[in-house]
Amino acid sequence: MTNSAQSPLFVIYGVTSEGQRFRPSDWAERLAGVLSPYRPPTDGPCCPISYSPFAVPNRIDGVPCVVIDHRLREIEPLAWKFAVDFAHDNRLKTAEGDHTLLSDNGVTKPSPAK
Repeated sequence: MTNSAQSPLFVIYGVTSEGQRFRPSDWAERLAGVLSPYRPPTDGPCCPISYSPFAVPNRIDGVPCVVIDHRLREIEPLAWKFAVDFAHDNRLKTAEGDHTLLSDNGVTKPSPAK
């Protein structure tokens, strides 16, 4: 597997391609919760209530989002497909790139792509 500092990110924003805020308001936490079982093999046993380091809810420019590490595709392709299909089916804006998408305080530099 690749180093996390080099692993690309896929960000799903809580804004539709029409510019509408996606509902329900806790969708990011719900999606990250569904993906929480998929973890690095070295994580070992953990508490049952924690997010996977590969799918983390966040806020970027005040917009709820889920930041998904591309390594999720390596460990569970169906979970990756589920997340990508979720964004597509709900017409949510997405962006892909490296960790420079996020600053230290979680604010993105570029605008989300459609």
